[in-house]
Amino acid sequence: QVQLVDTGGGLVQAGGSLRLSCAASGRTFSDYTMGWFRQAPGKEREFVAYIRWSGGNGYYADSVKGRFTISRDNAKNTVYLQMNSLKPEDTAVYYCAAGSGRENFFSPSYWGQGTQVTVAS
Repeated sequence: QVQLVDTGGGLVQAGGSLRLSCAASGRTFSDYTMGWFRQAPGKEREFVAYIRWSGGNGYYADSVKGRFTISRDNAKNTVYLQMNSLKPEDTAVYYCAAGSGRENFFSPSYWGQGTQVTVAS
């Protein structure tokens, strides 16, 4: 079992930045691929980004590529999502996830509780 706690959401003006954090506990953090999803009101949950256990470059949804950066610190059991140039359409509840993954594939098994991001126009 892995427990995930998402933090860092808030209200920001369009064009601004936020950094989300996800702290993991339980089984060995470095065993897992980590990612972020989001869900806007009335919409399906959608993939945002993920990063494999070894770190390196992440994988991104086209809608956030070039604006968002995912990173992880295995020593701190934490994954981050740096969000720049935010747009009103980025408004959603953001969920951290842990699971298995490889190139162009991520299957989450555990979820955080979500953190609200609101981007005002």
